[in-house]
Amino acid sequence: MTDSSKVYLAVDLGASSGRVVAGIFDGRRLRLEEVHRFENGAIRANDRMYWDLLALWQNITDGLRASADRYGKRVSSVGVDTWGVDYGLLGAGDELLGNPYCYRDARTNQVMEQAFEIVSREGIFAETGLQFMQFNTLFQLFAMKQQNPKLLDSAESFLMMPDLFHWLLTGEKANEFTNASTTQFHNPTENAWSDLLFEKFDLPKKILGTLLAPGTRLGGLRSSVAEATGLQDVSVVLPGTHDTASAVMAVPASGAPTENPNWCYISSGTWSLMGAEIPAPVINDRCREFNFTNEGGVGGTTRLLKNIGGLWLVQECRRIWKQEGRELGWSELVDRASASPALPSLINPDAAEFIAPTNMPQAIQEYCRATGQPSPEGVGEIIRCALESLALRYRMVLNWTQELTDSDINTIHIVGGGTQNQLLCQMAADACKCRVVAGPIEATAIGNVMMQVVSSGEVSSIEQAREVVRNSFDVQEYTPQQTQRWDEAFTRFQKLV
Repeated sequence: MTDSSKVYLAVDLGASSGRVVAGIFDGRRLRLEEVHRFENGAIRANDRMYWDLLALWQNITDGLRASADRYGKRVSSVGVDTWGVDYGLLGAGDELLGNPYCYRDARTNQVMEQAFEIVSREGIFAETGLQFMQFNTLFQLFAMKQQNPKLLDSAESFLMMPDLFHWLLTGEKANEFTNASTTQFHNPTENAWSDLLFEKFDLPKKILGTLLAPGTRLGGLRSSVAEATGLQDVSVVLPGTHDTASAVMAVPASGAPTENPNWCYISSGTWSLMGAEIPAPVINDRCREFNFTNEGGVGGTTRLLKNIGGLWLVQECRRIWKQEGRELGWSELVDRASASPALPSLINPDAAEFIAPTNMPQAIQEYCRATGQPSPEGVGEIIRCALESLALRYRMVLNWTQELTDSDINTIHIVGGGTQNQLLCQMAADACKCRVVAGPIEATAIGNVMMQVVSSGEVSSIEQAREVVRNSFDVQEYTPQQTQRWDEAFTRFQKLV
């Protein structure tokens, strides 16, 4: 029998890899098939760090072509999600003005502090409700104005990374809401660009485009793209283009967002994004002091969350050891960590030392020595130190989330690739003294696809889409164990932050 299920394509780009994933939906259940996977990563050139936009575009078109070969006319739509904050500029005639910078590029070092001389930290937060990180788009544009003003003066259009790919697909230029909310010049209360900040920093307002909500049908494929890929009569539909917005869309929770939630989420990958889905922004002094962020979610919700360093710590350790000739798989790293002593040394995963060190294992060891702790020696001890520190950071952020929302959270939903790290999931349950539900693994692609399904009318709401997720994908539960030693470790951890 010929499968007549509709196919929705998710282009899911992360900081280390990208995929084109097909979501096959039969009206009740969803299944995923990976069509094309490719590597991604910042390219160092001219003492800068860039994203290779054209290589990514080539891989996307290769994946779309493979999808056309596999699914033919069953393909209904496609949408792109990526990380936040980064962008490209188009000049006259829609010429791309250089490769987009990577957020880890050093050009924004100390720029945030210079920006506070123009508008105070309190003033920026009151306008945007966004946490402060030196690579937020506001500070990237401010750095460009200082260091390369002619390039900024030549710009006519500002497109964030997923907006760039949607433009390449359709020829339509627009700024999707969830990614725009990561810039630190979006006003979440008004859901509009911040005229105030653009005026204060003397940035060109003309480059900003129309804000569009997830679920918007942007248009059909350019004729050249349709011809090159073989996809005919396919729409481009905006998902939550910020990958965390799509990941949260796939959290298998029930019920509408409330001001006092009983669950929170961790989107676990290179970054750990931890927070709650609520109806409206929380913009007050405590939120600013905790350096939380109010980012846009699907369905007009707010993702009140905090960025945590995440598995970047482990990824970078693994990369360095590979350079040294030690090829260590993820399961071996976890096994060695499991066999190492518990909680002897801790780090702050969000310390500046770990943003972009040249040697992550060495950076972890030096941090421990500098803070009067034993230096972890060997692969297992270093990885255990990183994972236990992440779990304790989760506890700290959980406490802050409960305070900001006046809630009693009893369940943490962990979604994304980090759910495969069973040791970290159990550590999270132990450290937070909270039930952990891990899964689905492919949350970002699932959320991307399900937003397209909602847009198509095949399901009627985001709540119904989450019901589809619950019925389609397995999860694993973890309950707290050995919590006393984690209480003692948390006391030590708080002194590091």
